[in-house]
Amino acid sequence: MDAQIAWWPFVTVLGVALVVALIATPLAAAWGRRRVLVDRPGPRRWHSGIIPRTGGIALFVAFMSAALLSQWLPVPRQDPKEIIRFLGIALGATFLLVVGYLDDRFELRPGPQYLAQVIAALIAILCLVFIERVMNPFTDQLTIFPYPFVVAFTLVWIVGMINTINFLDGVDGLAAGVGAIVSAVLAIHMLREGQYSVALLPLALLGATLGFLPFNFYPARIFLGSGSLILGYVIATLGIAAGAKLALLLLVLSIPIVDVAWLMLSRLRSGQSFAQADRRHLHFRLQDLGLGPRQVVLLYYAYCITLGAVALLIRSRLLKLATLVIIGAATLAFLAWLAQRTLPQPPDEAG
Repeated sequence: MDAQIAWWPFVTVLGVALVVALIATPLAAAWGRRRVLVDRPGPRRWHSGIIPRTGGIALFVAFMSAALLSQWLPVPRQDPKEIIRFLGIALGATFLLVVGYLDDRFELRPGPQYLAQVIAALIAILCLVFIERVMNPFTDQLTIFPYPFVVAFTLVWIVGMINTINFLDGVDGLAAGVGAIVSAVLAIHMLREGQYSVALLPLALLGATLGFLPFNFYPARIFLGSGSLILGYVIATLGIAAGAKLALLLLVLSIPIVDVAWLMLSRLRSGQSFAQADRRHLHFRLQDLGLGPRQVVLLYYAYCITLGAVALLIRSRLLKLATLVIIGAATLAFLAWLAQRTLPQPPDEAG
């Protein structure tokens, strides 16, 4: 960080998000129990007891509190359109908060959920959060896309990232912890690149996820619920807001992304809807191999931290691409091996 840049705004944003999350999470849990927004044990939910699924509210409140504060702090801003992009991130996240509440309460069908994700992505695009140009890793030249491709590419990116994080939310502390790692990597990269004002937003998300994790780590006292949609949306849009850090996110999240792609293909090949819930996710299969929930989560954390460090250390775009291909191929091979194994029968539905 530039020696002339004050450090206290960055610590303030991180600290405010952390403290708000620590206060808001137990309040959200109590409110979820009162409103009967809870999860009970079942075929895909092997937890014990009745757990509120209103963690997304606490995560949203903590992130937005710190993110709004960041807009008033004395940090140099390079782009006058930053406030418009922040508005898009905030509006899209607020929209998904409302949709998430409706889903937690009424269990919306997949169609309305995917439509809501597309609408949130369109909100971001209208507020200038879109992927307009990328660096070609083979030529190191800037590629500028035509506008129709910009819209389509951005829609696929945001909706894909939302579902990657949403599908990841199957083991206590997994989605929130991975979200914290991704936020930290984004913040470090933005600070290193001198994008100080934009770096405040992943710091806000980092504080929110770290404050939420003590209540969500195994054994969880509150679930993220539909808050995983908000988490995925914010990660997707933050990856765009500072100049399309797609390679960075693809590398850090390569294993979850490949898992989602494999799972969707497997469901379609078996004649199932790709939105149908089951226990074929990698994190579930690792548990079926005998790993405990903590072991699975810590293994994911280790992978994401390692890949995040690789993404920060490797400067060559071509080398990043090669690393991404190797990791993706290795993950596919591991998933293919797991697919040959017979999963154990889940316990009977409780109640």
